[in-house]
Amino acid sequence: MALPIMAKATAVWLVDNTMLTFKQIGDFCGLHELEIQGIADGEVASGIKGFDPISNNQLDQAEIERALESPSYKLILKHNPSAEGETKKRGPRYTPLSKRQDRPSAIAWLVKFHPELTDAQISKLVGTTKPTILTIRDRSHWNISNIQPVDPVALGLCKQLELDAAVRKAAEKLEKDTDITSEEDKIKLMSTEQSLKTDEEPKIPSSISGLEKFSLSKDEQEGSSVDADSLFNLPPTGD
Repeated sequence: MALPIMAKATAVWLVDNTMLTFKQIGDFCGLHELEIQGIADGEVASGIKGFDPISNNQLDQAEIERALESPSYKLILKHNPSAEGETKKRGPRYTPLSKRQDRPSAIAWLVKFHPELTDAQISKLVGTTKPTILTIRDRSHWNISNIQPVDPVALGLCKQLELDAAVRKAAEKLEKDTDITSEEDKIKLMSTEQSLKTDEEPKIPSSISGLEKFSLSKDEQEGSSVDADSLFNLPPTGD
């Protein structure tokens, strides 16, 4: 999907100058709608100056008016030949010098709230190294006492869409790798409705199965009488 030049600055301009929904702006700029809400609340991109997409020939006023009439309408980016071939190549994420000091806080947040993420995924999200992640996981980092978990999206180290995609991928892999074969484990994971539909009478546990053949029948129980005198072998008295 083609994105406008200076997407975040364009989103800032659209938030400040239009009544478009957060989702419409997010879809047009390739950002999550929560990130757009953060821009509107002043929590994200507070120092970014708005970039007018109309004067820069990326969007028409008529296109904005059509989107205002229908909240489900998606803005269409005007074709810009100069923007062709600007797709990012895969490689290590570059983190500006001003934000590199925030990476430990972002790592601590990801480790705490998304333990399913692998070191490779965290490294890709915030542009760090695996040894740094390891020192924060085992709390051996030199500055661990001063590190406070902070959302990497709020710090501007990654996009909400990227974080959501990484979490979803990690959750799917975890679910795929988890093989539940024990019947007891399956019952534990059953919903309340399903558990109420199970048999009321429990089955004989396997540890004592087969012992039922040693129990006496009803006739045997009635036919067997115990002589009280036989229980006490007392010698006869002289009386």
